[in-house]
Amino acid sequence: MSGGGTSSPVLDFKSLYSLLSDDYKIVVVEKFGYGFSDVVDKERSIDSILEDSRTALTKAGVVGPYVLCPHSMSGIEALYWKQKYPEEVEAIIGLDMAVPEAYEDYKINIPMLKISQFAARVGITRILPGISESEAIKNGTLSDLDKELYRAIFYEKTATTTMLNEVSAIKENAKIVHNNGVPQFPMLLFVSNGIGTGWEEKLWIEYQSSYIENVENVKFINLDFPHYVHDYEYRKISEEIKAFLTKIHNSNKSIW
Repeated sequence: MSGGGTSSPVLDFKSLYSLLSDDYKIVVVEKFGYGFSDVVDKERSIDSILEDSRTALTKAGVVGPYVLCPHSMSGIEALYWKQKYPEEVEAIIGLDMAVPEAYEDYKINIPMLKISQFAARVGITRILPGISESEAIKNGTLSDLDKELYRAIFYEKTATTTMLNEVSAIKENAKIVHNNGVPQFPMLLFVSNGIGTGWEEKLWIEYQSSYIENVENVKFINLDFPHYVHDYEYRKISEEIKAFLTKIHNSNKSIW
């Protein structure tokens, strides 16, 4: 589950899921406005986003329960999924995921986002050197062909209308998830050094550690890398995921 504004979720996660796909069924849902999905001008309430994801999985014939792997802003959707449909979510593996408290005082710079959108529409992003070089391109294991594809998608899917609607709704969506409380279920959280999040390292880590302080079955792993941790520490993360899922499998055979 991609972070807000990630142009190509399928390619962004590829360095990580390539190390897991031999053992597990991996599905990357590209929300409206992202990757190969259509750009639509629709409201992005937490219910709307979640039902889109559930519908996509259903139409693809992918049935639960699921282990959700949200990055950044998708942490809000993943937690709401567990709150609303607890039987569909077996566990969450957070890839430096956001929690509701992070958005309480969040300042949304919509004018700057609209400037980014305009720049993408008129082609300015195509002539700015290095702007399309995502963390996945610079640090992951993408092939040259994948990198070229990522750049092409970036030029088409930067600050889309759907993305802007999603960001505009995030404070209210986070508030809903906050009011529903913290669910008790297995979680594995990988936490960055805060670089690229917009928050100071100590505060960013504190948001996530405080959120799970009363959750019983949780593992918290600090990684001294920027926000897109899965594009830096994909090998370590894949090993920890395998160990985590093996533990769940052994304690609850019904997951598979």
